[in-house]
Amino acid sequence: MTQFLSALSVGLGSGAIYALVAIGFVMIFKATGVISFAQPAFLMSGAIIVSFLAPVMGFYVGAILGVIAIGVIALLVERAAIRPMVGKAVFIVAIITVGLDIVIRTVAGMFLGTQPRSVGDPWGTDVSVIGGVIVQHRHVAAFVTAAVIVVALLLFFRYSSVGLAMRAVASDQEAAMAQGVSASAIFALSWAMAGALAALAGIFAATGGPIGNTLWLVALIALPAIVIGGFDSIGGAIIGGLTIGIAQAMVSTYHNQWFDGSGVMPELTTNLGPLMPWIIMLVVLLVRPHGLFGTKEVERV
Repeated sequence: MTQFLSALSVGLGSGAIYALVAIGFVMIFKATGVISFAQPAFLMSGAIIVSFLAPVMGFYVGAILGVIAIGVIALLVERAAIRPMVGKAVFIVAIITVGLDIVIRTVAGMFLGTQPRSVGDPWGTDVSVIGGVIVQHRHVAAFVTAAVIVVALLLFFRYSSVGLAMRAVASDQEAAMAQGVSASAIFALSWAMAGALAALAGIFAATGGPIGNTLWLVALIALPAIVIGGFDSIGGAIIGGLTIGIAQAMVSTYHNQWFDGSGVMPELTTNLGPLMPWIIMLVVLLVRPHGLFGTKEVERV
């Protein structure tokens, strides 16, 4: 049981990071109908910016400024590269976001240099042992922070005028514009918030070790989360992120016991943990192509 609970704590921490990125994906998709493949670049850039700010201003101030900086950069990207493409095919805009991702990641990677860089988090690899259960402090911090952010977002969308305007645009863009809501402003805000969430996820993904050139891959693991939960469901993104985080941790922990140790398929030596997000995604697509909580599209003939 202690091994199970230890794996669960790892899964919740990782799942919280995936959920933050997934929420950003969903916010942009709900507002614009486009999947932004620039999220990995924002995730990696956020961690790199904090690695420069934290030694000077401290981790917490550096993290806040880094998140704000990426939010502003994401807004500028939307204004400069995405706004002129309004009215174009969704596929074309998605391809542009792929190009933006490559360019931004390449530029950000230049600042990594040859010496290891870290975000300067106060947790590192510290752990607490509670009743035999090993809990990493960085996973607790990621989960608690994600929970606070999710609650804040839910309150923002439900009670603030801007949040209600974003919900209106996501529900019916033309009707919202008829009521005086600026769709272009909502598009820009969605990109800014999504970029900030990706940066926050990148900071937590980089805790406990040096920032690597492959850090951006964390954002790609969040893609199955939005497919599982549904492209237009923020709640689904949260559940999808936690699901794949827990599944990864459980399979990575018990793989050897299930296969090598039990004598069942002893030739299966490769741990299937990293594959679990994609396996779960394929299963969900076979059963519910629109995701567990996504809106089913109705075609009229």
